[in-house]
Amino acid sequence: MSYVPSLKKHYIDHVYPELVKLRGYKNKHEVPKLVKINLNSGIDAEADKNQIADVQRDMGLIAGQKPVLSRTRKAISNFKLKEGQITGCHVTLRGVSMWEFMYRLLAVALPTIRDFRGMSPKLDGQGNYNLGITDFTIFPEITVENVKKSMGLDITIVTTAETDDEGRELLRLLGMPFRRTETKTASAA
Repeated sequence: MSYVPSLKKHYIDHVYPELVKLRGYKNKHEVPKLVKINLNSGIDAEADKNQIADVQRDMGLIAGQKPVLSRTRKAISNFKLKEGQITGCHVTLRGVSMWEFMYRLLAVALPTIRDFRGMSPKLDGQGNYNLGITDFTIFPEITVENVKKSMGLDITIVTTAETDDEGRELLRLLGMPFRRTETKTASAA
């Protein structure tokens, strides 16, 4: 028997039946699921080779696989960019590595954010969730002593949900700590 990540097991055992019960799906292919997770980080255009190697190493530690470097396609003088210059790195996670990363994000990384009050419940209109992290040292794989320059990280969670409500429900059941939307009531004076 092959290895099944704990969050995927939770999805199969608890989230999937709960979504079928809540939404009344008739076909198993209608039930939303995770497709992939994209990690992206920009690199300063004037960064030296050591800084690029550090960002690539740190992104690889976080993702568990080697990131691909993004290069400019054409020169843009207003931004001081040359053709072929490295401007970022990205990783696409699928399968076991996607589930493992999602678990580490929900159970370990997000709770360590200082003054954390929950994630924004806004999705992109197509059932996918985008999240920006300003300091990547919230991940336990990164040792703060080795970090020379702080790096931000953009995370895109792609689902098969067709609406934002379906995607939000899927992520909520998986354990995404969404911020509660408070309704302000007018008090009688």
